[in-house]
Amino acid sequence: MPRNILAAALAASLATTVSAQTPAQTASAMMDAVFIRFDESAAEELLTENYIQHNPNVPTGRAPILGFIPALKASGISLKTHRIIADGNLVVMHNSYSHATALGADNLVAFDVFRIENGRVAEHWDNIAVLAPPNPSGHSQTDGPTKIADRAHSADNKALIEDFVQAVLVGGQTERLPDFFNGNNYIQHNSQIADGLDGLASALGTLAAQGQALKYETLHQIIGEGNFVFTMSEGRLGEKPTAFFDLFRIENGKIAEHWDIVSEIPADMAHNNGKF
Repeated sequence: MPRNILAAALAASLATTVSAQTPAQTASAMMDAVFIRFDESAAEELLTENYIQHNPNVPTGRAPILGFIPALKASGISLKTHRIIADGNLVVMHNSYSHATALGADNLVAFDVFRIENGRVAEHWDNIAVLAPPNPSGHSQTDGPTKIADRAHSADNKALIEDFVQAVLVGGQTERLPDFFNGNNYIQHNSQIADGLDGLASALGTLAAQGQALKYETLHQIIGEGNFVFTMSEGRLGEKPTAFFDLFRIENGKIAEHWDIVSEIPADMAHNNGKF
């Protein structure tokens, strides 16, 4: 077969393979190419050229990601994915990074959110934090259930969490808490908060007393699959503009478990795309 025809056939085969992947598979393959195999060619195929970046410290576009791969490889970074939630063309990955000084600290935990377009990763949002010790109830920032169940209830669970965020976190309607929780049964993974609604109330009271009152203002995105629902919200921690990335597990129509990463929104970013 002539070389140009062979090349065209291989390109067509690759395009078919990429487009045949589910959004979750595409996001996972891209992260594998960048953070595990350090394969620039594979990453180039899996990222759109005009890849939109919302990480405040990374310039937009595919080129900065490809250019950073050799430094990632040299750093010895490793990636572990704990959960993947897919909703249409949006994918949430709950990740931890070790030997991650190239990203800012040795051990990090993150929510990475991707939008998939025509079988390639087209957009990325994230919140990243230094890995913290277990919380007062002994839970880490990443442990707990990972299996997605109750996919038939995805829409209902998303509606539940949207109502909770808008009514309680944004609207301050604390009298509605019994609508969303099974009494005091609530497993918490925030490193500073103990289990139960009483643990949450105590932590929020302490923050307020320290001038660090937590305030949600805008719900930007809600992504859900089965018993897991993820939200991206904007607000303030004290006076600082803050991004709140929250993951909820729903059980029998009530919020049963929560993971989060909270990150300050800087005034200056490496692009003009904004945090959200």
